[in-house]
Amino acid sequence: MIKKRMEEYIETIYEIAKKKGYARVKDVSQHFNIGSSAVSEMFRKLNEEGYVKYERYGVATLTAKGKKIAIALEKKHRALREFFTILGLDEKKADENACVIEHVIDPEIMDRLAKFVDFIKSHRDPRWLERFKTYYETGELPECPRTIKKDM
Repeated sequence: MIKKRMEEYIETIYEIAKKKGYARVKDVSQHFNIGSSAVSEMFRKLNEEGYVKYERYGVATLTAKGKKIAIALEKKHRALREFFTILGLDEKKADENACVIEHVIDPEIMDRLAKFVDFIKSHRDPRWLERFKTYYETGELPECPRTIKKDM
């Protein structure tokens, strides 16, 4: 099983490579605000595990195996961020929390959450969501609207 820290590196390499086509040790060390020797060591490990192609003092690019992980993380991140914004969190807080949780969430829970987000987004007027927002802000549970039955 891949470790959280390795996933963070793969994700960072992926994001940098989307802009530049590759990532250098310097790019990643600046991103994490750590020394280049620690990044070089992780690049070496990722290379040995088959997640990146990297030669010392060169550039790092993701292999198909590494890219698959990066894309899966990106999807998790997006679904989590959307879920948190649906709950009313601001974009920054939603993004920060998604970044932490995407590495530790159980796959079954993530699958259900992603489907829940898709379900919510597919409904143009989810009244219950407005009721939830009112409840969160006031602490008072609004009554359910009554369904009007038509006479037969």
